Amino acid sequence: MVFIFFISTLAHRLISKTCFMNKFTDFVKESYVEMTEKVSWPKWDQLTQSTMIVLGATLFITLIVGIMDFVANSSMKFIYSLFK
Repeated sequence: MVFIFFISTLAHRLISKTCFMNKFTDFVKESYVEMTEKVSWPKWDQLTQSTMIVLGATLFITLIVGIMDFVANSSMKFIYSLFK
């Protein structure tokens, strides 16, 4: 009786793993098809333009944060120097 339970449990686990692998391979195949056939990738000019916009915005925001940090640091040094 215990042997039958053990065999059925083992079979169930093997089937579950096989089912998981089938689902995983289906997912990989479907993902490949979607990425190669259904996705519209940008052209090189569009990609370059978008990259330059992101780079410019990043540099601008970095400059603004740097200025804010400098002003805050200078203000705090001035305030602390008043209480020495």
